[in-house]
Amino acid sequence: MPGKGDRGGKKEKPKDTRGTLRRMIQYLMSFRWVILAMLACAFASNIGNLLGPLFAGEAIGAADTGPGQVDFGTVYRYAGLMLAAYLTSNLLSFVVNQGMMRVSRRVAQKMRKDVFNKLMALPVSYFDRHQAGDIISRVSYDIDVVSTCLATDVVQILTSLVTVIGSFAMMCAISLPLVSCMVITLPTAILYTRAMGKKTRPLYAKRSASYGRMNGYVEEMFSGQKTILAYAYEDDVCEDFSAINHAAADAYRDADSLGMTMGPTIGLINNLGMAMIGLMGAVLYMNRIVGMKQISSFVLYSRKFSGPINEIANIVNEIYSALAAAERVFALLDQDEETADLPQAQVLARVEGDVEVRHVSFGYVPEKTILHDLNLKAEPGQTIAIVGHTGAGKTTIINLLMRFYDVDSGEILVDGKGLLDVTRDSLRRSYAMVLQDTWVFRGTIFENIAYGKGATMDEVVAVAKAARIHNYIMKLPEGYNTVISEDGGNISKGQKQLLTIARAMLYDTQMLILDEATSNVDTNTERQVQKAMAELMRGKTSFVIAHRLSTIQHADKILVMEHGDVMEQGTHGELMARKGTYYKLYASQFE
Repeated sequence: MPGKGDRGGKKEKPKDTRGTLRRMIQYLMSFRWVILAMLACAFASNIGNLLGPLFAGEAIGAADTGPGQVDFGTVYRYAGLMLAAYLTSNLLSFVVNQGMMRVSRRVAQKMRKDVFNKLMALPVSYFDRHQAGDIISRVSYDIDVVSTCLATDVVQILTSLVTVIGSFAMMCAISLPLVSCMVITLPTAILYTRAMGKKTRPLYAKRSASYGRMNGYVEEMFSGQKTILAYAYEDDVCEDFSAINHAAADAYRDADSLGMTMGPTIGLINNLGMAMIGLMGAVLYMNRIVGMKQISSFVLYSRKFSGPINEIANIVNEIYSALAAAERVFALLDQDEETADLPQAQVLARVEGDVEVRHVSFGYVPEKTILHDLNLKAEPGQTIAIVGHTGAGKTTIINLLMRFYDVDSGEILVDGKGLLDVTRDSLRRSYAMVLQDTWVFRGTIFENIAYGKGATMDEVVAVAKAARIHNYIMKLPEGYNTVISEDGGNISKGQKQLLTIARAMLYDTQMLILDEATSNVDTNTERQVQKAMAELMRGKTSFVIAHRLSTIQHADKILVMEHGDVMEQGTHGELMARKGTYYKLYASQFE
């Protein structure tokens, strides 16, 4: 288990803000006609908002015709127009919000689909390097942040820009001397927003990365909960999580505490501008340069002008947060997929099961070679057992046979064809696998056994009987229609192992890979399953990784691995007669 402080990780910073924004816009372009309609509604809504102060000024002007004289007809008419303008504006604003909310959901749906499809195309090495929790965080939390930004912030900024530009144009038309008051406050607000943006962007990126690390740790600990309890390590895990959670909270605080100062500061700058407008307006009114109608309209327009700037300052923080989240999503989408099949690659059909490994060397990282000059020959129908201590390279051979990884040097051939000369899909479909780490999904027992192949109930029942699990299934309330909970939490490990064995039996292939396939069953069941496995393996090329050496005594060839090298190979009898490494391994299990 990692020690405290090991999960600090490298702090992420935005690398290409413009590029990320451009890619977010590309997702929006799929709904460009809807967005254009929403923008038209938003523009019309803002026109209504801009007409309101004009009508209000006219109504006030009608009340300023002289001492005790009020033109109530004009006041009522402009008050009614102002009410109609604001009602229409709010109605259109509601339509815009609803429309963009639907667009944002569709964008999030498309983005999640793209991410999931990308995950299905990524090589195994990506999942070896990244925590599952961090990947889940990108699919859920980060995309939710982007979706929320698109639903609210983008439209609000666009409508705010229309309001700012329109208000400024109306103020210029009313009184240029009063506009001069904005010359000081507007550049100050813009420069302040840009300066703060440079500081907040890295903080929001750090916040997203911190949440990814925290989710990864939580997922990791939940999956190993029984081990944690068994070792009474709860306090240490809580302490580790507390440190990670504290780091995430600090990242959240650092980003938001700095970002939240932007709104009040911009508000202060705008209020200073209002004070200047008040002073300037009083001077101009006293000198009869402007009337009460112009001053009242200008004040209302100045509020319209400064309000959106204040809102934009607050929204900018959310956009920076969304950009940081989108950058993590796009970083996943930009990962290199499994190398494409060569143009001349052929579909591996009518497989006989002739497998040969020639002078293969391989390492997961360049500086550390796992396998050294491995040679192996498996004739059709032979059973090849691979034994050795943990870390000897047994599972690595399986990864290469399935082409989860490509060899560094040498070659692997199936029926005389190099793995690079056949399609990856047809190669993997030529194998059936039963792994030590069993995998079942939420669904019925029938669906779990029939996974990967369309099968009838009779076929599923037949393989379940062969795997010695039919009787157990029939004791369940709904038999083969019993739903297995997520990750098979409502059945034992041994039963999950038997289900995966039945699945492999149903997936009729000419080659098998069995990675300690009976590790989770009891001795009595193991004997029964071994008989079924012998029937399954008959006439098929089988690669068996075994720790219980009693299960591979009848293998045609046994490879004894040690530190990536084949130390010995031969039949059980031949290796026992040599009294070498295999003999010692076998003897250690039966002392």
